[in-house]
Amino acid sequence: MPSLAASTSSLPAPPRGGSDGSPTATARSSLNLLRSLARARRADLSHRALLLFRTLHSSPSPSGPAPPPHFSLPAALSAAAFLAALPEGRQLHALAAKLALAPAHTVVANSLVHLYASCGLPGEAVALFRRIPGPTLVSWNTAVDALAGNGDHLAALDLFREMRRGRPDLAPDAYTVQSVLGACAGAGALSLGLYAHALLLRELGAAAAGAAVSRDVLINNSLVDLYGKCGAVKLARQVFDRMPARDLASWNAMVLALANHGRVRDSLDLFDRMTRAENVVPNAITFVAVLSACNHGGLVEEGRRYFAAMVSEYGIRPRIEHYGCMVDILARAGLIEEALDVVAGMDCRPDSIIWRSLLDACCKRNAGLELSEAMAKLALDVPDDAVSGVYVLLSRVYASAQRWNDVGMIRRLMSEEGFKKEPGFSSIEMAGSVHQFVAGDTSHPQSEEIYEKLDEIQQRLTSAGYKPDLSEAPMVADADRTKGATLRLHSERLAISFGLLNATHGAPIRILKNLRVCKDCHTISKLISKIYDVEIIVRDRIRFHHFKDGSCSCKDYW
Repeated sequence: MPSLAASTSSLPAPPRGGSDGSPTATARSSLNLLRSLARARRADLSHRALLLFRTLHSSPSPSGPAPPPHFSLPAALSAAAFLAALPEGRQLHALAAKLALAPAHTVVANSLVHLYASCGLPGEAVALFRRIPGPTLVSWNTAVDALAGNGDHLAALDLFREMRRGRPDLAPDAYTVQSVLGACAGAGALSLGLYAHALLLRELGAAAAGAAVSRDVLINNSLVDLYGKCGAVKLARQVFDRMPARDLASWNAMVLALANHGRVRDSLDLFDRMTRAENVVPNAITFVAVLSACNHGGLVEEGRRYFAAMVSEYGIRPRIEHYGCMVDILARAGLIEEALDVVAGMDCRPDSIIWRSLLDACCKRNAGLELSEAMAKLALDVPDDAVSGVYVLLSRVYASAQRWNDVGMIRRLMSEEGFKKEPGFSSIEMAGSVHQFVAGDTSHPQSEEIYEKLDEIQQRLTSAGYKPDLSEAPMVADADRTKGATLRLHSERLAISFGLLNATHGAPIRILKNLRVCKDCHTISKLISKIYDVEIIVRDRIRFHHFKDGSCSCKDYW
């Protein structure tokens, strides 16, 4: 796009238009068109909005008097945000700064915060927010959403707390709560989510629009998503069942929540009710949820049937996610040849996730070194940032075959190439605060008590007959004793120890992991749930595990 700044270099400072700074009639018509194009949320019309802004503010403008820039800039910034057009957005920011509109003019500044968030730059968005002289509720909402929408959930919650403490005059609205619910869902922060839900009912329910808020499909969908992602699937189902109106996203969220919690039959029954009794037409996202349910339950035949129905009955062209689910269903069931046939029949290029699924299945099924090495080579041939994950899986294949020299070779290769295993962490919420642990963490204020509890847990596990699965620690240790000690310091064990120290008796311990739970930690979590008579709910990268009375909801199939 031609430079926006060059064509607006002679813009006078605002206000322009009428004597009170409002647009003239001609400028108002141009402004309405600009806003309509920006709000259409279509790439072609957003491009036209930016071109119109350039035309309006050229000198002299062929379109007549231009609207004042503090009216037109927010619309242009909205178009740039929709396109994630960072270069054009920076030009608009420079223009706003030149005209003393950023960060002084709140509406323009809010639009810039949204722009940087949409371009994946939450740090710049929040830095700009901090410079707004008098941030409004919209300013705070935009900044909180900038962090939550870019995955920095804990920072979003911290900013929300800051608003509540520092600006008690600002009452949260539905937009605030929706962003906070999303952040709580991402962080697995159930108690904060319950607080946000109560806030929604208390502060918005009493207002004139309270009834409308309670019927708001988007907010109810956010609540279903929140409770589903925080391990409270029963609460998610309660919200879903009480919704006065549902859209397709409502059904998708509930079907997926049930699937991720291992309630496979409930998930598939809900899908059947959705399509047969409610006559809701599923989309591609629905079938990702359905195939995920089949995957979590090891339902090979049902997976084949739903995949075929997706294509033949609903005319949905399979995406890489559907193929990935189908390959995983077959490979984990030991049908690796059939899974390879699915890959051969794909009408898109397999990604590294598919090859890693096959490699993982080869590892778990002891499919043989030759096939495993072939899968690893195919995964490494696909450009991807997760190369280290392939090496870790291959190292486990070698470890299972007791080929420790090859394990060492993989470790040296990773070191020489600069590859690092993705660092794992586990977080647990307690009394409204989220506590995060990494392997061997000693930074927590309660570290001494946590490790004392960990020693007690280890003694009771050993008394119960526990023996560590040393194949889960080949990349970080050599001697068996060292490997066992390394496993003992996995982040989820520190989180469990912290939970046993601090959780209310009878309350479940809820843990969020950024990686898949390893076999050894899965085993000890089952034992701890029985020894300490506690329910442990772990959300890993793939699904939920509900450990209770010595067993897991996944039925040891994950």
